[in-house]
Amino acid sequence: MQFHEVRFPTALSFGSIGGPERRTDVVALASGFEERNTPWAHSRRRYDAGIGLRSMDDIDTLIAFFEARRGQMFGFRWKDWSDFKSCIPSAQVSATDQQIGTGDGAARIFPLSKAYASGDASYVRPIAKPVAGSLRVALDGAEQAEGPDFSVDTATGAVTFVTAPPAGALVAAGFEYDVPVRFDTDRIHTSAATFQAGEVPDVPVVELRV
Repeated sequence: MQFHEVRFPTALSFGSIGGPERRTDVVALASGFEERNTPWAHSRRRYDAGIGLRSMDDIDTLIAFFEARRGQMFGFRWKDWSDFKSCIPSAQVSATDQQIGTGDGAARIFPLSKAYASGDASYVRPIAKPVAGSLRVALDGAEQAEGPDFSVDTATGAVTFVTAPPAGALVAAGFEYDVPVRFDTDRIHTSAATFQAGEVPDVPVVELRV
């Protein structure tokens, strides 16, 4: 996959707008009822990295990042400031935030995920780009040590235990994460609004399936 493990400058992404989108096919029946189906198992996020009125140095940073990614060619990491933790935004990450599996005595690899629940309904989102140094892992509530007990691939979100968790052991994790994205355009329009300020009205960014 054509992807650069580098994060879009967080000082520029702060204040951007965006979030998840779904694709739902709605068919209106002759009776007036509807049938609704979706071809997507997972949502896809879109953002607008247009940074409005900024310093010319910020504009230079944005252009350099865009050119280094060759426009839409290479993906990169994006911090979604409204959704970047395994816990609620006001809390601190803990090793028991998300249950990511149950041991069977043989499996050693567990992919990271985050559950979204409302009422009786829930959705489990795969997490492929954890932030290095942020991961905490627990077995049956007992926190494990990275290195002696487990390792994590920050490019895929896979947690690998040195020894397979015993059958029935609950595997949990807490972490911060980025969204894998690419630019959704091959063109950036800039304007020198004043001597020391510039404007970039629209820089669309879209999540990648990884």
